[in-house]
Amino acid sequence: MRLFLVRHGETVDNVSGIYAGSRDSPLTAHGVLQAHRLAAHLAARSATIGPVTHVFSSDLKRAVETAQAVVDAQPQPTVTVTGKTVTGEDVVDGDAAPLKVVKLRELRERDFGSAEGKKFSPGVVGADAESRDQMRLRAERFLREWLVPLFTAKRVAAGGCVVVVAHGLILESLLRVLLADFGPAALTQPGSPRLVGWSNTGYVELVVRVDSPGTPATAGGLGEVSGERTPVPAPSPTSLAQQPRITLSVVAANVLKHLEGLKKTRGGIGSAQFDKRQRTVDSFFGPAAKKAKVGRGLEEVEATLHPSAYAGADGCGTAWYVCFPFPPPPALLL
Repeated sequence: MRLFLVRHGETVDNVSGIYAGSRDSPLTAHGVLQAHRLAAHLAARSATIGPVTHVFSSDLKRAVETAQAVVDAQPQPTVTVTGKTVTGEDVVDGDAAPLKVVKLRELRERDFGSAEGKKFSPGVVGADAESRDQMRLRAERFLREWLVPLFTAKRVAAGGCVVVVAHGLILESLLRVLLADFGPAALTQPGSPRLVGWSNTGYVELVVRVDSPGTPATAGGLGEVSGERTPVPAPSPTSLAQQPRITLSVVAANVLKHLEGLKKTRGGIGSAQFDKRQRTVDSFFGPAAKKAKVGRGLEEVEATLHPSAYAGADGCGTAWYVCFPFPPPPALLL
């Protein structure tokens, strides 16, 4: 199974350099093109890594519209369920359900409080902004209620891809929670540098694997998290010996291959709010056949992966991560 953590396409507030956490900033025309490129890229990879089976999104429209593009681009396979032919269905565990975007408030960006709508500037974000701990609790809640139920031995063995479309800071929180519970927790200790910087439609790709039963679990499991929930007791040694363990490893970070050759329309049109009545050159001809080097600006820069000092938690090779200085550039966050 693959897990993709994806940042939304470019927004009007991104271009304006404005703090937009809870603000519902719309995609620009360029942001819509980025989303369509991402969607086509993931659809093309389905032949080798499997189709997208689940899509989760922040309920803010910049994330929802990016996620919907992913859903719309997915191939529609034909399968047989209880003697009937079904098209475009997810049939893991035998319960058919059409692929759709699951919109969740837990995946919203950090609420910047009184700084919402203000220009990026040192000292603008005050004490009324959402804290890191509050964001972590939201990420833990999403993991426990939506992702963990998918991390079963049967589903992982079935393959396919789970896509989460959200925002830079909440994705960082979610990645830390995921690695603390299913991966190398050493990278997620308090005070550690930022793991990844997300450009618009950049994604982190993780491989989900099943370890053999009886493998010792990493520290910091879901049974130890705090927050507004019923505590989950740690498994007994007997049950642990009978259950396979799920592990995650990061194989790519801030991937922007799908944006190669994409250039922003001049004259301010590309940075303006997307108008559904517009048609672009891409809509007629598709992605450019000739690949150009991705721009080196903040919005279109692919991070360099660095091999970590440890082997992946699943013991299947080197894990990878990216370290950025903290705080990272605002354009890589919102």
